[in-house]
Amino acid sequence: MKSEFKILLLSNVDKIGYQNINMNSMFKRTFYMALSILFLNTLIFSSCASRKDLVYFQPDSAQLNATYELNAPKLQPGDILAISVTADDMRTTQPFNQVSSYQGNTGAIQSNSPFIPTYAIDYNGDIDFPRIGKVKLAGKTRTEAMEFLKQEVSQFIINPGISMEIRNFRVTILGEVKTPGNFAVTNDRITLLEALGMAGDLTINGVRQDVLVIREQNGIKQEYRLDLTKRETLNSPAYYLRQNDVVYVEPNGARIQSSRYTQNTSVFVSIAGVIISVIAVLTR
Repeated sequence: MKSEFKILLLSNVDKIGYQNINMNSMFKRTFYMALSILFLNTLIFSSCASRKDLVYFQPDSAQLNATYELNAPKLQPGDILAISVTADDMRTTQPFNQVSSYQGNTGAIQSNSPFIPTYAIDYNGDIDFPRIGKVKLAGKTRTEAMEFLKQEVSQFIINPGISMEIRNFRVTILGEVKTPGNFAVTNDRITLLEALGMAGDLTINGVRQDVLVIREQNGIKQEYRLDLTKRETLNSPAYYLRQNDVVYVEPNGARIQSSRYTQNTSVFVSIAGVIISVIAVLTR
């Protein structure tokens, strides 16, 4: 009887040991599988971009013409222009140049502090210029507008000079750049690359092959898609930006995937923590 009980006891111990071995092996397989999944996710999200995805203006198989036509911005309704007139005899320019006035210590009004007056182009494309009246400037480049005004002012002044600045020349840069925002431009000639430089350049996650430029002209919005890795972009009408242009840099696939991954990171970490805790308890 004792021998039978002893044999039965040893048999049960062997079964329990065998079951423990099976459980340990099962959890080990689960653990290694989880590690494999995490490794594959890390490999996917940390995959390196190729040189073709990052380098600007790479040589193309087709030989492109190195020269390109300058697409200077045209003046349009809503533009605010700072215009000053100069001449050898500055007294003759007083009707065209406004002068700020202030009251001195004696109470007399003094006016010896000139400043550059501004003019807004109305919806008809005109400005109201002193002595001349309505002058249509919309549709002209800044250089053309200055030359046109110079000819008009020549009726009243000998050999005048015209200085003009677009005061509301601004571009907006959004998306995958280091410092997105709205930027004032002091010159009427700014390229897409110069604008992106003002925004700190594209991030590593920006799509360089499909940069969007949105432009409103005569009340109609136009969209341009530019590939910064191709030299032909230099010939695009959107390479030279115009006032109020919007530049948008799209995120690449890795950026989109990483944003989704980040949202679920806390859940994955919690699940992994539970699995590791269970394995640690069962494998003691």
